[in-house]
Amino acid sequence: MTNPVITEVTDRVVARSRESRGAYLKRVRRAGAELRERGPARGRLGCANLAHGFAAAPAEDKLDLRGTAKPGVAIVTSYNDMLSAHQPYETYPPELKRAVREAGGVAQVAGGVPAMCDGVTQGRAGMELSLYSRDVIAMATAIALSHDMFDATLLLGVCDKIVPGLLIGALHFGHLPAIFVPAGPMTSGLPNKVKARARQSFAEGKIGRLEMLDAEAASYHSPGTCTFYGTANSNQLLMEVMGLHLPGATFVNPHTELRHALTGAAARRAVEITPHGAEYTPVAEIVDEKAIVNAVVALLASGGSTNHTMHLVAMAAAAGIELTWDDMAALSKVVPLITRMYPNGQADVNHFQAAGGMPVFIGDLLDAGLLHEDVLTVAGRGLALYRSAPALKEGALVWQERTEPSADTEVLRPVAEPFSPDGGIHMLSGNLGRAVSKVSAVKPAHLVIEAPAKVFDDQLDLLTAFERGELDGQDFVAVVRYQGPQANGMPELHKLTPPLAVLLDRGQQVAIVTDGRMSGASGKVPAAIHLSPEAADGGPIALVRDGDVIRLDSAAGTLTVLADLTGRTPGGAPLTDEQWAGTGRELFASFRRTVGPAERGASVFGGAA
Repeated sequence: MTNPVITEVTDRVVARSRESRGAYLKRVRRAGAELRERGPARGRLGCANLAHGFAAAPAEDKLDLRGTAKPGVAIVTSYNDMLSAHQPYETYPPELKRAVREAGGVAQVAGGVPAMCDGVTQGRAGMELSLYSRDVIAMATAIALSHDMFDATLLLGVCDKIVPGLLIGALHFGHLPAIFVPAGPMTSGLPNKVKARARQSFAEGKIGRLEMLDAEAASYHSPGTCTFYGTANSNQLLMEVMGLHLPGATFVNPHTELRHALTGAAARRAVEITPHGAEYTPVAEIVDEKAIVNAVVALLASGGSTNHTMHLVAMAAAAGIELTWDDMAALSKVVPLITRMYPNGQADVNHFQAAGGMPVFIGDLLDAGLLHEDVLTVAGRGLALYRSAPALKEGALVWQERTEPSADTEVLRPVAEPFSPDGGIHMLSGNLGRAVSKVSAVKPAHLVIEAPAKVFDDQLDLLTAFERGELDGQDFVAVVRYQGPQANGMPELHKLTPPLAVLLDRGQQVAIVTDGRMSGASGKVPAAIHLSPEAADGGPIALVRDGDVIRLDSAAGTLTVLADLTGRTPGGAPLTDEQWAGTGRELFASFRRTVGPAERGASVFGGAA
């Protein structure tokens, strides 16, 4: 039986979205009906159009593309060989084309999308383009699919903004089936506890750059997704829970026999669910209100990335669904935290996979009534299909239902014995606005802090104050403002975690309040992030001064400045367009002027489907 709060929140989302979802479905269903009636999409192209579409194809594909007997499958890829997570995609197109051909279709690489690495750009000017890149990726996906040559889509993406962008773009072609094809995590490297200790030692000046670089290189050491449970791996977990991966495909390592088998299976399945197969499954029907609620539940239960408090809102909007932070807050009260993965613990995603992984995680949440089972997925009807794990038997790919419980309850626990009775992400509200707090990695003693503010308008100013010893021996709440989407693209401020963690370990009470982001890797420092309205949009955070006492109570869900802000004028200011230049940032000046607030998804698309 579904938990009543899950049902209540879902009903509220359905009611709120009735008009926008109805308009969206009317549009995509009309396009889907046309596809089913008239055969493969390319059959409606003029001769010159079609000839351009297959001019470069190999001979056997060219023959198939001239006719309309076989469905066409688009491959949209985020491949580049700098990002470890996306490097494995180099070999995917020929694998996918071969498997599509075996299944009776014909595949083409329709386009590529940019994929930047937040790990490379942390603390750099390039990070100020990171969040905007999600919407660029959505537009690039739309450009790839705009050729109208295709009947299904294979989406190749893993990391932070790439997966949300790909899905937003694909949902604007919601009449087409879409399957995400993951690449998998790299094998485990330097233990997370050792890495975190090295970072704090480097922040304190106890080790040098070469020793720090050796530690980082031992952590991030090979092709595949970084193994900590940040935004990239949260993406992967959510895509499976939403039914957009094949069951159990998420955390299989790259370049393994099972990984290759799953890649081929995704391609074959894409052909089976085209409008001309027996199981037509458009992505618009998969991403419905129940799937969105399932995604929020999975995010909370796994202690996933705070970035998804924005991404899920934006992805839902692309499907005509209005999801709010209030929905997330209501769900957080009844969804327990059942995983411990770094930064919420010392295990990584490979340990999670070894403990039972997605089949156990999904199965336990289904049994507890915390997920909707009656949903459509790329594998078929019903989320119970995702209780099964893929395996190779005599070289053939099979799925076997997992009935065993978690093999390691330090990593993955049943719902009845959670790490915490509520979700790993809390929503905050008060006279400073609304914010998000990731509590899954914060010790209970640090969930409440009341201390004077230290105000910074740039993260580098805080780092400089730390290096000069100006933050030593005192309790404070660091207020880092003009870091929101309108101000400078809302960069992640993960560089602030090690120095603040050092002060926390010295016994100081410290926290951070910001209209910026702290990334999916944010850890033990109590933080109120994504503060909305942001300083650049007239938010009260612009009125805070040094010494104002701020109370951050992540347990109660409140964020309050204990000062009278009446009559104050804003302090500081966002960068001007002239100052916000270099590293290509000037190309995105129009994004700063059109982007919406964090709680509405921080999107330049205005929340419209």
